[in-house]
Amino acid sequence: MKKDIQIPEVTEVFMAIVKEYNHIFQCEDWNAYIINNKDVDLEMVLVVSKGYDEEKLTETSLLRHKIEKLPAKSFAKVELMQEEVLKLSNFFNVTFFEGNAMFDKKYLFEKGTIKEASLRMIPLLNKKGILVK
Repeated sequence: MKKDIQIPEVTEVFMAIVKEYNHIFQCEDWNAYIINNKDVDLEMVLVVSKGYDEEKLTETSLLRHKIEKLPAKSFAKVELMQEEVLKLSNFFNVTFFEGNAMFDKKYLFEKGTIKEASLRMIPLLNKKGILVK
């Protein structure tokens, strides 16, 4: 029965971790964003995130986020990334509906990749960050 469920391949939906200035607290923050580069809206977007280090047997709590609707060619801030979490591998499991089809994809930021030297301009966000496709 499970083999009969077909989940199409995800394209043009990305996760990014961006370093940006927080005007309220007057400091630099790292934030995770989901980017919808499609020409259609995404509905009922669910993002589950977790940080882990297999060598040190360390892991964070599982965080869950819901976005009712993510319009075409847009983005949404998912969560603040604390400094301690940046040292871990971080995965984001994204599930959403496009029309009547359900899509699901895992995005992984490997341990040691979230750092200043890896920052690149992310066009739709118009901010510097690390993008995972």
